[in-house]
Amino acid sequence: MTDSLSDPLGTCTGCGVALQSREPELLGYVPVGTADVRPVVCQRCYRIRNYNETSSITMDQEQFRRLLGSIAHRQALVVNIVDIFDFDGSLINGLQRYVGQNTIVLVVNKIDLLPKVSNWNKIVNWVQRQAKEHGLRVAEIVLCSAKKNIGFDRVVHAIAAHRQGRDIYVVGATNVGKSTLINRLIRDFSDLQSELTTSQYPGTTLDLVKIPLDDGKQIIDTPGIVYTHRLTEIAPKSDLKKLIPDRPLKPMVYQLNDKQTLFFGGYARFDFVSGARQSFTCYLSQAIPIHRTKLERADELYEEHAGEMLAPPVKSELDALPHWVKHHFHIPKGADDDVLISGIGWVHMNGKAGAHIVVHAPKGVKVAMRRALI
Repeated sequence: MTDSLSDPLGTCTGCGVALQSREPELLGYVPVGTADVRPVVCQRCYRIRNYNETSSITMDQEQFRRLLGSIAHRQALVVNIVDIFDFDGSLINGLQRYVGQNTIVLVVNKIDLLPKVSNWNKIVNWVQRQAKEHGLRVAEIVLCSAKKNIGFDRVVHAIAAHRQGRDIYVVGATNVGKSTLINRLIRDFSDLQSELTTSQYPGTTLDLVKIPLDDGKQIIDTPGIVYTHRLTEIAPKSDLKKLIPDRPLKPMVYQLNDKQTLFFGGYARFDFVSGARQSFTCYLSQAIPIHRTKLERADELYEEHAGEMLAPPVKSELDALPHWVKHHFHIPKGADDDVLISGIGWVHMNGKAGAHIVVHAPKGVKVAMRRALI
């Protein structure tokens, strides 16, 4: 082993970063004396796997974009994985520009979170419209759940049908289940014994991870893009298990008069400012409590109970979050729309009478109106 910062230790089989043995606080650190253990993983990946710890070390966003931009110059099949729970927040901005003319298969993961009565044809059509609106040209859309092994055979079939002997680049934002899905591909198509590092923390994969396939080609796992417009990227890590659902969403229907408010824990607030009495259906993790109050009392309630009754987050974590900003929406009569809050869920407008809605959320978090998913 050498004393140079960039020791010739290869790359971490968990996150793909170059290994080094001199700077424990930098990426790729592996303690002296452990580099001969195979497969080699960096200390960060070891701690994530064995102790569920995380690290503040992440890769620069410009470096992420440069890695993605290199795909346009290669002959490849691009498998873009998105999260159906946070579809709008997990789409990669400008992905078509990054991948050029390469074929894209859009894999929509975590469909196990949708209510079991969902119309899957409607979901596919909805995804197709959304992708088109974002300028994404896809050869095929596949719904799946890597975690529950739902639809995985269709993912394999789509890859085989569109691959044409090329390498496979897997791209996606953080926390969409990218590494979990690749681990399933490894078990089916590769002799590689080591699995990628997976955790609920953003930025797990830090560099290109090249996984050899039996036919001599590769699956290339790219780093996840960290989008701070997703609440899950700025929330305390201790709250991620609460924000990210682990079971099918249970629609919560509220019949509201105007001048009523719903709090989603202490992370967001939904004001029904004006309109005829109507119902609103909330889709979010069951670990996030919903509190209803009168609009005139909402400010006072937040001041008195934020971080306690209105939690998560807990009081000690509130100051670390951006302050709330307001987002105004005028829902037209007859509309069938959702108002989404990236990283926490969405509210479906059930009424046909129109409404004036105001959503309060941490500054920078994406809040938008879209066509109804369900």
